[in-house]
Amino acid sequence: MKDYIYIGLIVVMFLIFLVLHIRQSKKITRLMRRYEKFMRGKNAENLADALEENFQQMEQLTLAHQKTELRVEEALHGITSTFHKLGIVKYDAFKEMGGNLSFALCLLDDSNTGFILNTMHGRDSSYSYIKEVIKGEAYATLGEEEKEALDKAINS
Repeated sequence: MKDYIYIGLIVVMFLIFLVLHIRQSKKITRLMRRYEKFMRGKNAENLADALEENFQQMEQLTLAHQKTELRVEEALHGITSTFHKLGIVKYDAFKEMGGNLSFALCLLDDSNTGFILNTMHGRDSSYSYIKEVIKGEAYATLGEEEKEALDKAINS
């Protein structure tokens, strides 16, 4: 009776190993198919060439990115030297004679350097004056409206 038990156990273990072997063989076959599909048309030299080409493309992208960063920095530097602070005050220069068409316009950059344009409009004539502003200071005497336009521009 013991012999039958041993033989039965051996048969059961053999069947278990056979099933496991079949499953493993299927996995290996699937893996081999995927590998062959990946390597189709490629040998070790082609694969090395493909990797080298990818590394060269990465280097080119890195150089292009660095150049782009430099251009962005230059553009930002250029923006700080443009006029983007503005102050404008409209007024009646000749009291009831020219309407409210006169104005003082102040344009400044980041360092509060720029100019004030004052245009006085009358019925028969119009006058324009420009005054330089350096670091928030005008070296010519400013009228009330020009001072107000300068303050608006500095605080904008």
